[in-house]
Amino acid sequence: MSEYLVIRLTAADAAVEWLAVDSNGTRQSALSSGSLEQAAASIGHRTLIALVPAEDVLSTSVNIPASSLSRIKTALPFALEEDLANDVEDLHFAIGKRQTNDRLPVAIVAREKMDGWLERLHSAGIEAAIMSPANHGVAKIPGTLSMVVDEDQSIMFNDGADTEFTIQGVKPSDVLVMAGELGEELKDDEDKSGHLLAFCTPESDARLTHDWNALRHELHSVDVNVLPDGILPKLAVTVAAGHGVNLLQGDYGKKTEYAALFRPWKIAAALLLGFVITGMAFKGVGYYHLLQETENLQAQFAAEYQLIRPGDKAIISDPNAIVNSLRRSSGASGAPQVFLPSLRELGEALLGKNGIDIEAISYRAGVIDLRLTAPNVSTLDEVTKSVSASGRFQASILRTDQVADKIDGRIQIKETGK
Repeated sequence: MSEYLVIRLTAADAAVEWLAVDSNGTRQSALSSGSLEQAAASIGHRTLIALVPAEDVLSTSVNIPASSLSRIKTALPFALEEDLANDVEDLHFAIGKRQTNDRLPVAIVAREKMDGWLERLHSAGIEAAIMSPANHGVAKIPGTLSMVVDEDQSIMFNDGADTEFTIQGVKPSDVLVMAGELGEELKDDEDKSGHLLAFCTPESDARLTHDWNALRHELHSVDVNVLPDGILPKLAVTVAAGHGVNLLQGDYGKKTEYAALFRPWKIAAALLLGFVITGMAFKGVGYYHLLQETENLQAQFAAEYQLIRPGDKAIISDPNAIVNSLRRSSGASGAPQVFLPSLRELGEALLGKNGIDIEAISYRAGVIDLRLTAPNVSTLDEVTKSVSASGRFQASILRTDQVADKIDGRIQIKETGK
């Protein structure tokens, strides 16, 4: 359960009121009044809520279908621009939680006013977590007209839905007429608005007795609640329960102090940084030793190469290529022998085969092509089967032509799987 200290700001240099409440709507201290510096001494561990004059803030609602907060903030000034007397650049816009009818509560205030309130708090060493208009402390109850009459005869009103305003110097009945809840067209009983829930001080109750009685004949019910300690306790518990729009958004929102967030992790971060630096140092030393070893091997290879080819002064950049070149020049090769073994298999296959003459033989890329003559095709077939029987080579007849009484054929021999 959270505890809050709620301070109600009034005109500049005037005394302020404050009291402590919790999030369940229970008062935790008596109502006090005095200077902001005196109020600051009562904050302690509590979260501070500042209520600002309702007459300085325009409360309304708007329907913006966008779900992205950034898009809503971008579209908001343009959606309300025609209803505002001031330039939108001079105004601060704050939004609340989307209502069940998809409309967004909006609070609009001059930036000059915001700067003034924050400066007053800052001068007293106070930093507010929530700043709301005082009239947002009047609870919205669906189907109920709610109003709070202040000591200065100003009235904070909402109809439980989208209509919400503050006005001075009028009676409750005048407020209901302005809200469209009373009038000539609403005289019949079936057209009466419903229920009025009012809060006021004992002095205001005595002053408005006749108006309350008159409204009881106009509405279904009028419930007047007298607040002996003034209206702040009533406003405070509503705002502390999470109702209302917080003006401290956007440019006036609390900036995240990353230094404070990372301070508890300072030692762990230092150790991690030490491990990273140590690991990089070891890798650097290892890399240096590898470079030294590479240079030594290159020098050794160059010395050996000069003994083999003393006249070659070319820079050696690829020792592997040099070794392969030396192998080729000496007749050595790392490639498997194919030509001679395949001829050996062919010779064994021709043993005992009379009437076969080899006309031409070619070898390329591990493949032997033979052109030969034989007495018949079956003899050529026997030769290919004999060569293939070794398992290492595969022989196949590519072409056969009848020439006189001989068969002119072409056989291809290659390694199995090639």
